[in-house]
Amino acid sequence: MDDKSIANMAVLAGEIMLRSGAETYRVEDTIKHILDTAGESGGDRGDGSSGTGAGGTVNARANGTSPSRRAESAGAVRTESLVMLTGIIVTIERPGQEAVTVMRRVHDRGTNMHRIVEVNEISRKYCARELSAEETWEKLKSIKGRQYTVWMYNIATVLVPAGFAPLFGGGPREIPAAAAVGILLAVIMTIGKRLRISSFILNMICAGGVAAAAMALKAWNPALNMDTVIISGIMTLVPGVAITNAIRDTLRGDYISGGARALEAFVTAAAVAIGAGVGIAAMNVFWRGGGLL
Repeated sequence: MDDKSIANMAVLAGEIMLRSGAETYRVEDTIKHILDTAGESGGDRGDGSSGTGAGGTVNARANGTSPSRRAESAGAVRTESLVMLTGIIVTIERPGQEAVTVMRRVHDRGTNMHRIVEVNEISRKYCARELSAEETWEKLKSIKGRQYTVWMYNIATVLVPAGFAPLFGGGPREIPAAAAVGILLAVIMTIGKRLRISSFILNMICAGGVAAAAMALKAWNPALNMDTVIISGIMTLVPGVAITNAIRDTLRGDYISGGARALEAFVTAAAVAIGAGVGIAAMNVFWRGGGLL
């Protein structure tokens, strides 16, 4: 496999991880290990090569060499990778040859730990020569698509608020009410994604719908704890992974990605707060018996 193909494969692995919510340093580590295989016999690895995958070493210490040192000794190949929250840039440079550079823009991001684990496992096997370059490429392409169906996402969206309700002190009334709010939330999210509404506006609409639905249920059942239902419903929208990754990237010295993730988490949280406030205010204004009527 030539340098261009290895660079594309490394970028594909990084793109999957970045879109799945992986930390920036973990994405860079995976990409770097894949790129370093370009230095093993000009990109075609011999029988004596070994490597490491993202998150751990495989056979490297047994041979007494690191991946970067093997790459330098085999043709003095220089590899670099730069990963930011919205893009990936990789370069493979050989002496006397034009450098190979691949750049990929990453638009959508979410949370899918299963894909991150899959990419880590594939990269380890590839660097340890348990998988060929062609097999690795095909496996990476196979996990890039949607892992779960829309119905599975919607079922999870319904169950998550119902599961959080007892944690916030909810009882037999609040649990089914939170599940009902989750149904509305699933409908709004499905329609919003199909219409390609921006994440900020969609989060506002979802939070507003949750608050309005909880107040409507409160009017129907006065004994219902409305606050518990609202909090349980918006937990699906809370950017917990983004906040955690922002802290981890910042502590590792990647201030650009850490700051970007922190800003993303703040904007998401602001959208949820604004949406919930607007939903409550609207119900108070337009619902019979509201605060202004």
